[in-house]
Amino acid sequence: MKENKKAKWKNPRMVIYAIITMIIVSIMGLFLGQIATATVRITDIEFLGVATLPTGYTFQNTQVGGLSGITYDVENDLYYVVSDDRGQKGPPRFYNFKIDLSKGKLDQSKVLPVGVTTILDENNQKFALGGIDPEGIAVTKKSTVFISSEGDVSESINPFIQEFSLASGNAINSLPIPEKFLPDGKNQRGVRNNLAFESLTITPNNQMLFTATENALVQDGEAAKPNFGTPCRILQYNLSYNQPQKEFLYPMEPVTPLFNFTGRFDSGLSDLVALDNRGNFLSLERTFTGLGFAVSLFEVSLNNADDIHNIPNLATVDMSKIKPVEKKLLLDLQTLPLPLDNIEGLTIGPKLSDGNISLILVSDNNFNRLQTTQILALKLKKESPLKKLLRQLGLT
Repeated sequence: MKENKKAKWKNPRMVIYAIITMIIVSIMGLFLGQIATATVRITDIEFLGVATLPTGYTFQNTQVGGLSGITYDVENDLYYVVSDDRGQKGPPRFYNFKIDLSKGKLDQSKVLPVGVTTILDENNQKFALGGIDPEGIAVTKKSTVFISSEGDVSESINPFIQEFSLASGNAINSLPIPEKFLPDGKNQRGVRNNLAFESLTITPNNQMLFTATENALVQDGEAAKPNFGTPCRILQYNLSYNQPQKEFLYPMEPVTPLFNFTGRFDSGLSDLVALDNRGNFLSLERTFTGLGFAVSLFEVSLNNADDIHNIPNLATVDMSKIKPVEKKLLLDLQTLPLPLDNIEGLTIGPKLSDGNISLILVSDNNFNRLQTTQILALKLKKESPLKKLLRQLGLT
């Protein structure tokens, strides 16, 4: 038998067949692996529960409130949650939270603040009152977080994006802001007051950072109003050299307010989170309609969108010829079994025991006694590798 086997492998044709088979298997394995990991698509969403913190709740001599952005640190199993307190209730700060999803559900006992860090400026000093309006937060693999500030147009304070040490809270780096986003003092250019960089996210490979304007730049179009959306811009940074790279048009949905007795209407793109390294995101649009909050979760793709960074003023071009980001409504949060508060932040959490993705959302209570801080958990059910393969091959 051994002699026959040796004789068989002396046949050059059989050796060639074996090599070709190995190459095909290797290529197919690589191909399937790329399809399985290249992009993330969401097929269904399940509500896992909610925890609430009352307005006035304190931790380490600070009032926990104004929670506007959240990010998950996989290595340390911690959530960093930034408060948009500009210094009125305490020093500008972010909190460390433990959120336990090990049982696949969230309730009041599963959420616990475990630390608080004061945000310091580039001189390692506390920010002056009103000098920072922290809104978005994104953790890196370097034990730092980026934080976006909306600034204050009325006080000539520009928006910014800075990197801070997790250990000390010190500012260690600042990203340049393109001129088109900076207010010119004449209300003809730049972000609108309190409608600037509300969102912040970093791709899983830590190569790209994204933020977005909450509403249109002054020169790009009107701010959101009842039954009228607004053209926001998504801004992409390359973190290899900390420079802005591309911009994309994000058309925000129009909202019809019901029973708006107050006449007040606020609507905006409040957060983004990267699903993968291939330009796929979740976005959060939040509206105060006069009678409660309307909140929608979208799946967003940049893959076919035009880069608009060379267009300083969208009002001067035919916007119908610009390919915006692709959007798909995943969830109207008003369908969840709870009254919604002012949901502003979201982050991808840990993988659940069944292999699906967890999503955590937080609300900004505005330090208002009539509101609460909500922490919501959702399960994002992913497209299976087989379905992804069939879709990629054009068979579905």
